[in-house]
Order: sequence, then C-alpha cells, then structure tokens
Amino acid sequence: MPELPEVEVTRRGIEPHVLGRTITSVTVREPRLRWRVPAAVRALAGREVRAVKRRGKYLLLDCGDGHLILHLGMSGSLRLVASGTQPDKHDHFDLVVGEKVLRLRDPRRFGAVLWTVLPPEEHPLIRHLGVEPLSRALDGRSLHALTRASRVRIKPFLMDSHRIVGVGNIYASESLFLAGVDPRKTAGSLSAERSALLSAAIKRTLRTAIRAGGSSLRDFVGSDGVYGCFQHRAWVYDRAGQACRKCGGAIRRIVQGQRATYYCPACQR
Repeated sequence: MPELPEVEVTRRGIEPHVLGRTITSVTVREPRLRWRVPAAVRALAGREVRAVKRRGKYLLLDCGDGHLILHLGMSGSLRLVASGTQPDKHDHFDLVVGEKVLRLRDPRRFGAVLWTVLPPEEHPLIRHLGVEPLSRALDGRSLHALTRASRVRIKPFLMDSHRIVGVGNIYASESLFLAGVDPRKTAGSLSAERSALLSAAIKRTLRTAIRAGGSSLRDFVGSDGVYGCFQHRAWVYDRAGQACRKCGGAIRRIVQGQRATYYCPACQR
C-alpha cells in the first residue's frame, strides 16, 4: 500500500504540471472506487488548481471553492501522460490540464476520488488523522507524550494513523532499527531519550524514502512512471535470515497485527 513517502513523491511529481493550471476536462471511466465518485467531480472543468497539498496519505487539490481529494488505495498510482494517450484497463479517472492528463490507475479499486466544499481538515476521512511525522509537531517530547500509558507494541503504535500518519509497515520497521528500539516493546515503556531517538529516526527514514522515490513492492510508480527503490536500501525490511548490515547477526521476522515485522535482536533492545 502506498504510504506517506509514495504519496509525497506523487505530490511533488504532479505539482509542477497542475499548479496554477486550469482543468480542461474530467473523465470518470469507473465511478465504483472505494467510495463512488461524486457527480461534482465531473463538473470541475474551468477551475484553477491553486495548491497541491498532502494530508497523511490523501492528496488535496485546492480548486478555490472546494478540494479534490485523491487516495491511491492499495495498488493505485497517479501518472502524468500526454493528452490523447489511450487508457488501459485499470485507468479509471483522468484530470486533464492542457496537454497533460493526470490519470489514476487503480487495479483493486480501493482508491478514492472525492470532492469537498468543507475545509479538508473537517472532512470525515481526514479530521481524525494524527500527527504529520515530517512536521515540527512530531519530536521527542510529543512522541513521548503520545505513548504514555499505551500498552500497544511500539511497531503497530507507529502505524496507527489516528496517532501518527503515513508510517507504514516498511518505514516503521526501518525507523525502529535506526533508533535501536525492539518492535516488541510496548509504546508506553519508551523513555524520553528513546522517544527522541525514534522521532528523529522516523523523519530520517521517511526523508530517505522520498529521495529514493518511495518503495515499489508491487504496483506503485511515481507520476513519471518510474519505480521507487527504497526497498533495495532497507536495513531490515524483508531481510529475514540475512546478515544485519551493522552487526552481522541474523535479521528476524515476526508477525504483529497481521503484518510482518523485521528486526535485529542484537541492535534493537
């Protein structure tokens, strides 16, 4: 599933091509996505895209009198293609801006194309989201405060979007490794010092992933059609049984909350 780095890579990729441009036309080939595409989306032609923002894993196109909300779902991608490019089977939505087409490809149809006239932070899908990890709102002090009294294991805690947004499975494992924190620890057991190390590791991991174009495990590609390569640089993710790049010990795999967790028992305590 595309997480914060993949969505941010997409945002940065499409922004230069749509910001300040007028929407020429909209095509909805398949309205039955995770939520049905509302009729208002088809009437966006003539509006100017005033800003391209991200909140968690949602892309927000500010059109002045409302926001187009886009979500990549589990297998989606937003690509920029030339006007006139023939759609493929899973290309469900086109936003045309001059000679460019912003095209949503979503094989599983878990993505979303929605419209809201409310401020985005008041939308039901967004208003309960947690802290943006790349913002100043997340630091050692705030992470320590968030974890107090929690008996949830720290790995699934980091993946809870009601607490912190966008730290997916890969990035939680990688961040915990960089901070030297055992993923089996309860969140509430983290000291203030460990919380500071972990918040810094989260930021470092996410920024590194963004520079690498995100992670492409199955379907994700950036807006230019290029695959992300962060997965090839992982310290622990998907490396069970292989030697730790720091200590040489064997990386282990366990399951937490039905998701695979990778860690080094020697480096993470």
